[in-house]
Amino acid sequence: MILKDQLVSKVYDNIVKSEEDSRQYRGLELSNGMKVLLISDPSTDKSAAALDVQIGFMSEPREFPGLAHFCEHMLFLGTEKYPSENDYNKFLHAHGGSSNAYTAEGNTCYYFDVSPNFLKDALDRFAQFFICPLFTEKATEREVNAVDSEHEKNLQIDSWRLLQLEKATCNPEHDYSKFGTGNLETLSIQPKAKGINIRDELLKFHKQFYSANVMALSVFGKESLEELMDMVVPLFSKVANKNVEIPEWKEHPFDSKYLKLEGYVVPVKDIRTLNVSFPIPDLRHEYHCNPGSYLGHLIGHEGPGSLLSELKSLGWVNSLAAGVKPGCKGFAFFIVDLILTEEGLEHTDDIVTLLFQYLTMLREVGPQEWIFQECKKLSEMTFHFKDREKSQVYVCSIASRIFFYPMEELLAGPYLLCEYKPDLLSELLGMLTPDRIRIAKVGKEFGSICHETEKWYGTKYRLDPIKEETLECWRTAKLHPNLKLPLPNDLIPSSFDLVPLDPDNPKFPALIRNTKLCRLWFKQDDQFGLPKASLNFEIESPMAYVDPLHYNMTHLTVQLVKDALNEYAYAAELAGLSYVLGNTKLGIFLSIKGYSSKQHILLQKIMDKLTTIQICKKRFDILKEGLRKCLSNFRAEQPHRHAFYYTSMLLSERIWTNDELLNCLDGTSLLCF
Repeated sequence: MILKDQLVSKVYDNIVKSEEDSRQYRGLELSNGMKVLLISDPSTDKSAAALDVQIGFMSEPREFPGLAHFCEHMLFLGTEKYPSENDYNKFLHAHGGSSNAYTAEGNTCYYFDVSPNFLKDALDRFAQFFICPLFTEKATEREVNAVDSEHEKNLQIDSWRLLQLEKATCNPEHDYSKFGTGNLETLSIQPKAKGINIRDELLKFHKQFYSANVMALSVFGKESLEELMDMVVPLFSKVANKNVEIPEWKEHPFDSKYLKLEGYVVPVKDIRTLNVSFPIPDLRHEYHCNPGSYLGHLIGHEGPGSLLSELKSLGWVNSLAAGVKPGCKGFAFFIVDLILTEEGLEHTDDIVTLLFQYLTMLREVGPQEWIFQECKKLSEMTFHFKDREKSQVYVCSIASRIFFYPMEELLAGPYLLCEYKPDLLSELLGMLTPDRIRIAKVGKEFGSICHETEKWYGTKYRLDPIKEETLECWRTAKLHPNLKLPLPNDLIPSSFDLVPLDPDNPKFPALIRNTKLCRLWFKQDDQFGLPKASLNFEIESPMAYVDPLHYNMTHLTVQLVKDALNEYAYAAELAGLSYVLGNTKLGIFLSIKGYSSKQHILLQKIMDKLTTIQICKKRFDILKEGLRKCLSNFRAEQPHRHAFYYTSMLLSERIWTNDELLNCLDGTSLLCF
């Protein structure tokens, strides 16, 4: 292939893709260092592009919190070629498109989608962000208010508050401790008080860090690869290469001084959680083994013998998730997040003891190759029969990971478990010790003991060293008889064969059974060609929504069935089978999706449980309390959620309000069933 005007230094046409993927791919490295992936799909109804800059708020000057985020906002507001502030978004909206961006710790990602015929003009406008932005004084003054509004919107969201509290309680000298969102105070009031023009700082930041060699671009269009190349190369080759080095933080924000700590946090909503965290190195380069995924699979398992199964049987925990949380290039976290019951909040130390007993068991049995091979098989299966993502989502995910995989493995990389490294698995497990732990206990019950206030969100908290006797108890945690490795997953599909397509296959679903009890429609897939099926059932009852009491009863019935099915359904989910069970105004809705090979087994299990469930009073009380919290917590939701809620009420012929459901919840008891 002739390199176009010497603007392309490398071309990759050997990108590994799924056998079922009909799209065409080509990787490029431009002469300015920018990495590019082109995706050709003639059938797409939306074209899209995303550009990821490997610079985030951890690289901004400490004196101007939120500058990287502010820069992200400002790039939308005019360039030398298209100076009108609203030109970019106006063009996209006029042609069925949309755009957005986000700023994270170590990267900033910009993306858009548009009707396929207008990709070239959209790309021209998009490229100017990184070539010649204006950062006008007028727009700068106004847009700082938009950043401030975004921060104000997040003030009452517990996830944002907890994340910033984590940063506020790490090493204050580490860049992870920065306040990444920014607000009016940090981006306008304070700079003006010091005689600093924030526009000058924006220009400096963009000039210093926005370099082609730390940028990755993904473009998705209906055009051929050659046509996409003709669009992209001349435009994005104009982005200057300033030879910026991608930042790396080899020191962890949680060094020894900031470990063996327990925090108590007062949330906005009535929630009770326990968050356990361990500092670990950045292991993304070990994706062929993915030790974090292996340990997360075991610690976060929900089947018989799992940590969650034992904690639920004690009535302390409702859910558990475990795995690696990326930090930035150079460091990461291994986390275990638990949603607690009221009783569980009183047993947080006992819960952590059980966690360390589970880790003791894992050390005793050592790494298990059969478990790794099972995970490998599931990953291969997921990649091979992957559903198509929407174009905008797809380009974002690709652009954000181009720097972490070789170009040839860019698509397959997250699914390539091909190197079993027991020493690496043991090494990571060895990092999960009591001497490397941080704990956050979250609940309104801690209001009376939390007297410290986080600066940016106003979160009330308290941070204490963990008592030595508690740490010693965890260090000497013994084996627990109920904690075991998961069993082999017998719901992994045994066949991926497709049923031959009926030549008379109707265009629309056909009614194949019509009785007094049941109406059944069937449609054979003639579009996707995957060994998957979708089953949907509406089980109707005139009593399901007749009054608030019966709504609560139907809701709790569904939750009890899902709770009782959890251990079995978790294995199904791992094997690519998922189900949704919910209550509606008509009754109960059930949907099962995934590989068709063993779908009937899951369906039978669900129907058996739905018709024969034995209600456990302890679980009933816990789930009833969960419904109470869900209804009462709605008051703390964001205004737009309230707007949707009240609009729904106004447009519904019959609807029970949250207050009506709450008022009759006390009268909803086991005697009602």
